[in-house]
Amino acid sequence: MVDHPFNEGTKLHQAFMILSDSQWHCGKHELPGTQPAKAIQIIRQHGFKVEKKTIPCNTCNDKTVHRRLISTIPIAASYVRLQLSDKLRKKVLKHYKNIEALSLREMTPNQLEVDHRFPQVRWSKDESYDTEMSLEDIQKKFQLLTRENNLWKSRNCEKCAKTNERGTFIGIKYFWHGSLAWDTNIPSDDEKGCLGCFWYDPETWRKKLNLLIKEQVIS
Repeated sequence: MVDHPFNEGTKLHQAFMILSDSQWHCGKHELPGTQPAKAIQIIRQHGFKVEKKTIPCNTCNDKTVHRRLISTIPIAASYVRLQLSDKLRKKVLKHYKNIEALSLREMTPNQLEVDHRFPQVRWSKDESYDTEMSLEDIQKKFQLLTRENNLWKSRNCEKCAKTNERGTFIGIKYFWHGSLAWDTNIPSDDEKGCLGCFWYDPETWRKKLNLLIKEQVIS
């Protein structure tokens, strides 16, 4: 029996067991759920290495994203985020007035996820926080994203962690602090390296860009 930390009966358990043969599996028809990328992300967060590539699928009759588990033994260190309490989640939602960070749309609470600004892919220790944290700390630590936008951000952060090339938003290569490249003088697990990136703080990114545009217009 394959040993793993995922509860039996969950989509995580199902996905892990399917991948445990270390063969390539089509994400379109073999893996459970409509968004297998989230399950894969969590599996990776537990230290397991999962590869992916786009190859032809005989069942789907199309080129699809396939994934395979390198080993059923964790290869990397596991840094797992804590489950937010209902009290803290409600406090975050209230602080941001249910406004989604990317679209600036007011949404219903069930459409929103509390996202950590500093991506888990760069963590070097387990998460800790005070459930009674101040609004100032909430502003520094969290933002609200839809599931789709959270996955979009995760893909950019994972690429950044792998290549040290920071993510852009719809191809706009603007950073109000730093440049496209992660500053090599900043450790990979230091949040300062994210400053200036759209994905880290869309609100500040927009304000800085609008100020720059205004200055250009005036001049």
